[in-house]
Amino acid sequence: MIIKTSDINSIKSLFKKLTLPQPNSHKGQNGKILVIGGSSLFHSASLWAAEVASHFADMVHYSSTVENEKIFLSLKKKFHNGMVIPQNKLMDYVKEDDVILVGPGMMREGEEGKYTYNLTKSLIEKFPDKKFVFDAGVLQMIETVWLKDLKQKAIITPHQKEFEKLFGINISIMTIKDKEKIVEAKAKEFKTVILLKAIVDIISDGKKTIVIEGGNAGLTKGGTGDVLASLSASFYLNNNCFDSAVFASILLKKTSEVLYKTKGYWYNVSDIIDKLPNVLMSLRGTK
Repeated sequence: MIIKTSDINSIKSLFKKLTLPQPNSHKGQNGKILVIGGSSLFHSASLWAAEVASHFADMVHYSSTVENEKIFLSLKKKFHNGMVIPQNKLMDYVKEDDVILVGPGMMREGEEGKYTYNLTKSLIEKFPDKKFVFDAGVLQMIETVWLKDLKQKAIITPHQKEFEKLFGINISIMTIKDKEKIVEAKAKEFKTVILLKAIVDIISDGKKTIVIEGGNAGLTKGGTGDVLASLSASFYLNNNCFDSAVFASILLKKTSEVLYKTKGYWYNVSDIIDKLPNVLMSLRGTK
């Protein structure tokens, strides 16, 4: 199935399935997200992810690495839309929160790479019932067989090089149809939802596969993948994992198209984050 972001009527119909906060809901009932990310080299990626999540979750918790300590501490002054938590309390918040996003800005080399590997393994082993979204650095370090141990499907968001690292298949040289078949087969084999991000996104849970066309070249900028992963985690709070990945892909691509009208290709990640709620309102027909 192909979804084109230019087909606004079809998209609006699809977004009617999106679960929204109920009018009589109370604090915490619409979900809590934990973002684990950042490193001595990549500071902004996980913060972008946390900012995105703050638009959707009732509470966002953020945890980074020891190597990122100075930046981590400074975030307490800059990140006003959630809580920065100490690393020694991390597992307590994993227990508490509803969706765990792991990977934005995390390293795949050196001691920080070992931390990425060991933390991911530990999270899956200790919390197989949790909803996870794995992105970026984690996709360079995870053993794909671990995904089979989860009782709820994870969402993974690889680009084409990360897909090759994960599954040993150079998917970039294939036709869209062949990519669909491979993505669906791997999603089924590893009991996960794969959101293969590219000019054309391909999403599969092993049974259903959707191709999403749209967006523009402004999405080649660093940070847009962190936004996509966080949107997937945000929608996964109250929606099934497959639909969550689909909603995330469409919303990001559609937001880029809206920004193009006033900024051309020269928008940045902050522009995207600020515009997401307005575009979502329009897709839901509430604006």
